This record gives sequence, structure tokens and C-alpha cells, in this order.
Amino acid sequence: MNPLLDFSALPRFADIRTGHIAPALAQLLAENREIISRIREDPAMPAWQNFVQPMTDANERLARAWGQVSHLNAVLNSPELREAYNTHLSLVTQYYAELAQDQALFEKFKQLRESKEFEDLSSARKMIIDNELRDFRLGGAELPPEKKERFLQIQEDLSALGSKFNDNLLDATNNFVLHVENADELGGIPYDVLETARQTAEKDNAPGWTFTLHAPSYMPIMQYANNRALREKMYRAYSTRASEIAPPGPVRDNAANLDNTPLITRVLELRKEEARMLGFDCYAQVSLATKMASTPQQVLDFLGQLAGKARPYAERDLEELRQFASSKLRLENLEAWDFAYASEKLRVERYAFSEQEVKQYLPETSVLPGMFKLVENLYGIAIIPVDEAEVQLWHPDVKLFNITDKGKLIGRFYLDLYARPGKRGGGWMDDAISRRRVDAEKAGEQRIQVPLAYLNCNFPAPVRIDGQLHPALFTHDEVITLFHEFGHGLHHLLTQVEDLGVSGIHGVEWDAVELPSQFMENFCWEWEVLSNMTARADSLRSNGSLGETPCTHPSATDGSDNAIPSKRAGTGVSIPRELFDKMAAARNFQSGLQMLRQIEFALFDLRLHYDFDPAGDKTAQQLLDEIREQVAVIIPPRFNRFPNSFSHIFGGGYAAGYYSYKWAEVLSADAYSLFEESAAGKVIDRETGVRFRNEILAVGGSRPALTSFIAFRGREPEIDALLRHNGMTTT
Repeated sequence: MNPLLDFSALPRFADIRTGHIAPALAQLLAENREIISRIREDPAMPAWQNFVQPMTDANERLARAWGQVSHLNAVLNSPELREAYNTHLSLVTQYYAELAQDQALFEKFKQLRESKEFEDLSSARKMIIDNELRDFRLGGAELPPEKKERFLQIQEDLSALGSKFNDNLLDATNNFVLHVENADELGGIPYDVLETARQTAEKDNAPGWTFTLHAPSYMPIMQYANNRALREKMYRAYSTRASEIAPPGPVRDNAANLDNTPLITRVLELRKEEARMLGFDCYAQVSLATKMASTPQQVLDFLGQLAGKARPYAERDLEELRQFASSKLRLENLEAWDFAYASEKLRVERYAFSEQEVKQYLPETSVLPGMFKLVENLYGIAIIPVDEAEVQLWHPDVKLFNITDKGKLIGRFYLDLYARPGKRGGGWMDDAISRRRVDAEKAGEQRIQVPLAYLNCNFPAPVRIDGQLHPALFTHDEVITLFHEFGHGLHHLLTQVEDLGVSGIHGVEWDAVELPSQFMENFCWEWEVLSNMTARADSLRSNGSLGETPCTHPSATDGSDNAIPSKRAGTGVSIPRELFDKMAAARNFQSGLQMLRQIEFALFDLRLHYDFDPAGDKTAQQLLDEIREQVAVIIPPRFNRFPNSFSHIFGGGYAAGYYSYKWAEVLSADAYSLFEESAAGKVIDRETGVRFRNEILAVGGSRPALTSFIAFRGREPEIDALLRHNGMTTT
């Protein structure tokens, strides 16, 4: 059997070949169109069982098959798979766009909405029907026939442009390499990063070290490399990815045209045309039709309020950094490639610890069990690794875990942690299978379909040193990212809803979907959590000529500015309370700068889709420059081309929705404050955890997010906890 057509169990990744895609999709699309035609022509009164259910079943099969293809394209991108994906993307997009425009189906949903049966349906099914009616309107179902064809073409073009945007960004990231042969140029860079770079060079039959623009290689250089020229070279390459500016230095492929600038303009033009066709003034209004926020102005006011709170703190952060850089680092003019480096030096001086020191206590082998133990204690579940021999995985580094509740299997998730060529950057969660009630093989029987999720990150992989494989070490920021994505996964996996359309993350307002993920981040700052997920990866003196690592306060080192971290071996000792207290004291280090940066991106996104004219004289880059002049305190160099890598809004689902991160952070901080107020005196409180699981995670999209929040918190959300967590209050 074609593995893409086998829905009996877990995906058969080891069996999937590019040649399976075309026949599988051809069969599924043909079957679905036949089912839809039969439903459309059925003269019976539309009801859940004869109308909604068969359409749901058909579309789920297509979504599961295409989801596997999309996932592989994101984590194992190759020329052959990319070509097959892009070829069939238009066919899948066309099918869903046609479905959304189907007037007959739209009328049947309206009939069902007005029928007596509707009143007897569960609240989840009522929500699904109301969402369908909304989505039909947003999908162009009410357009006159002569405009539907154009609307359909817009959907196909936008889908293709988004894929091309991501392909260009991935290729631009993969193409740049920097070879360094002189060890004197690498002072300050952590040992494990250097070892990975050395092994990368070996694979390319090159001497010395090879660095790339992937996060595990790029970020440590920007943060730790003493070589300012090296930092500048990497920053220029990273900040001009997929732009009209040629990257400095050698690239693996000079032939490809990877400039995303024309794609940005075309995407904005098509979104504006789509909005006008639907009767909206701008695309931002289209986007907000499915969110908690109701108008663009409401979002602008929200962001403006946060910016007003954050700016004084950001100005203070920047002035402190400039004074420190000038007096201690002899950097009179702080350039973009100096900020991360100078900030880390300032953190070390002020709080007497470095991120590298913390990293020594965060090996993957301790972080994962500690994170699992936390959610097990909070929600009364168990997380159990699955023997790799029992399942098919797409890469040797991938792991599969089961989630059980009182011994019963309730969810599964894949964990793909490490960066590699062919895998798109960042971290994300996606659903592979959703929880719902389905018909079993025996007539009249039903069963609950166990949900399955993909959890993906781009962390450094384990390093082999002198023949010994050492576990991956994570920074605290990477641990926060892991908790964030796991929060998304739990939202999908712990649902108790039995109808697919609002099960798990489905049907949740986009500006509320980040609540469970950002909620999880808070636990990374709790002693009772962190102390149980740390184990010292002890430093041993390197035999190399580059010295030993200063991993503590500068006063405790030998004074060498060119020291490179040493090798490591685990001791099992948890992080000292003294070091944790320093981390906690530094929690809001430069929080003003960080918040203002996110607000800058959110304003840029919203303004692009609200009052920006893509056909006008102003470019998207010029709009961003204007917003930075108004909001930011740090202005990047003129050559910086951030829009060309802003995949969230041009290659993902966050268009006119990037503000959701800050919007949901208000919800998540306020929700977490209930744990802080626990009568038990500990944030790991089972009673509050079960309440969060039942009122937020379990209900999925079966009711409005605000209703769920109030059911958990006992009131509407307040901004106080967010400001307090970011150190922006007087108490």
C-alpha cells in the first residue's frame, strides 16, 4: 500500500518516497470530490451525520497525507521533495479554495444552522458550524460567479509565494559558509561550537573550522566571539539573507535567485486585492475576523500601550550597554554586530555569571526528563519514550513519546530537536493526527482517535569528542523555546474534545493559541523546576592550544580574553542555588529592549496589512525604517533586510497576527499568576494544574478563548502580571 494512504496507525516515514506523492494525492482528491459531489446533491435535510461527518472524514484523510508531505519538506528538504511539494501544493490549495467557495455547501450549512437539530447539538459542534459559516464567507462563497475564479487564483498564488519565500530563506541560510583556518581568530567561542565547526569542515574536506548561518553556529559567534570582524561578517550575511544584497564571502550556490523582495510586494498586493473582494478595507480586517481582537485600531492601541510602558526601560537598557561597551570593551560606537557580545559581557559583570556557565548545567539528558516530570506532576499524566525499533522515524535523531493518563494512551508526539541542513529554522509545533471520535471496524462501534504532534527545534546536536559522544548542552533560552513548543504540543494532545474542527489547537483564536506555550515558559524561572532538570557537564582541561574556558565571573579567570571553552563530562550535580539566584536577578536583563523589539515587528506586520499601499512609492523596508524611527531605540544598519526573512508573516500563518505573541503573553502571565498565588506555596500545584488542563487545554477551540480564560482565572485578563514578570512595575 502507498504509505501516504495508510491511516491505520502512525505515519510510515521510512517507507515514504517522492514517487508516492502524486498517486496518493490524485486518489484522495478524486475520492474527496466524489464525496463532496454526493453530499452536495443529496436532497435530504442536512444533518451532522449525513453532511458534516462524511465531509470531515474525507478532508481529514487528505490533511493527514498532505501533512506528512509538508512535514518532510520542512525537516528533510531536498530538491526532489521540494519540486514534488510545490507541484502538488497548488492542487491541494485549489481543492480547499474550491470547497470554501462552494455555494451549495454554504447553503446547506446555513440550513443546518437554522434547523431544529442544531439546538440539540453539543456546544463543540455548534461552534464548528458557526466557524464553517464564517470561513465560507472569508473563503469567497458569497462572491458572484465571475469573481470566484479570480479569488481562487489569488489563493493559489499566495500559497505558491509563501512556499517560495520559505525556500529562498532556507537556501540562503544553507548556502553561506565561512571557513576559518587561523585559531587565533576564534577566541571566546564555546568549545562545543568549535568542535561542531571542526567536524563540519572535515565533512567538506576543508581545514580548520566551518561556520554557517544556522542558529547553533551563528548565535554563539555573535554572543561570544572576541573577533569583531568575524561578528560583522556573520551579521551582514545573516541580516541580508534572501535579499538583493549579495552575501559576503563564499556561498555554496551562487546561481540561485533567492531575493524575497519582489515576493513581499506581490504577497501584499494579492492580500489587499483579496480583502477588497471580500468587502473589507484591508487584509488586517480579514485576519482579525478569526481572532480575539476585533479591529486593527484595537491592536494598535494595545501595542502602543505596551510600547509606552517598555520604552523607558529600553532607553535605560541601551544607555547602560553603551556606557559599559565604551568603558570596559573600548567600543565607542556600538554596532549591530556588537550588541549580543557586549550584552553578554555586561551580564557577566553585573550578575557574575554567563550563559555558557548556565549551559553546563543543562544537558539534554537532564532537561527532557525534568520537563516531563513537571507536566506529569501538574497534570497527572505520564510521558513514556517509545522504542525506536517499534516505529518509523524520518531521521535517526528523532524520538517518539507516548502520553498516558492512568495507564491509558491519550497522546503521542515526535521530538526533533537538532538543527541540520535541509531543516527550516526556528521552533514549531504541528499536528499530525487530531483527537476525535471515529467509527471502528465493527459496525456501530466507535473509538477515540489518539492525537499525534510534531515538536521541532533547531538546537545544537550532541558532540563527539575524542570518540566519546557528549549530550547536547542547551542554553537557558533554548530551554525556554523547548518549553514553549511543548506547551503548544500539550494544547493539542491533552484535549478532551471529540470533534475534529475544535479539537486541540483547531478552532482556537490565533491570538490566543500562544497562551499555553508562553504559559509553559514561566516554569523555566522556578527553582523547584530548574533544580530538578539540571546536571553539571563538568569542564576538563583541553589539550588544545587555545586555552581553557572562563565559565565564571571574570575575576575568577586567568584574565585571558582569547579563552575557548574546554571539553566536558557529566557529574550529575544540579545547578547551585547561588547561580540560579543570579539568573533570577538577571531575568529582566534588557527586557525593555526585548519587548520593544517584538512590538516593532508586530507594528510592522499590522501596518503592512492595514494602511500600507504595496503599489505606492514606499517599500516595505521603508515602512519598517519609519516604524523603527518612531518606536525603536536601536536602529539596525541600512543594509539590514529583516523583512526578507520574516517568514512568520510571508511564509507562515501570522499575517496581521504577529501581535498575537504579546496579546497572548498578557493571558499567559495572568494565568500563571494563579499558580504563583497557590495556597500550597509552590507553583507545581496539582489542583491548579488540573484546573488549567480542564479549562484551557482540554476544551481546545470548543468555546471562545476568553470564556476559557475566565473559567480558569475567575475574571477577565489583566496586564499587571505581564508587566511584573518583565520588571516594568514599581513592586
